[in-house]
Amino acid sequence: MTSMKEAHAIADNDVVNHPPHYNSGKIECIEAIEAMLSHEEFIGYLRGNSLKYRWRFRYKDFIQDLDKATWYEAKLKQVLLNKDRDESS
Repeated sequence: MTSMKEAHAIADNDVVNHPPHYNSGKIECIEAIEAMLSHEEFIGYLRGNSLKYRWRFRYKDFIQDLDKATWYEAKLKQVLLNKDRDESS
């Protein structure tokens, strides 16, 4: 079983889901990017980043880059599902 201290240490070192260099201040960089872009622009941003990480995975961080691509695809799915929910309400 993971203690709270260990869980925080894992979260603090999670370079895929919460990279420390994008987490200074009260919001994450991805939230600021989403706020400044239109819905369609943000979808393009997420698609482009997923492609970037899948394109270069053999040449850089291998599994970490595939994990990052998967993160962007999951975020894209979340954004699309939330838009569908908002429109059906």
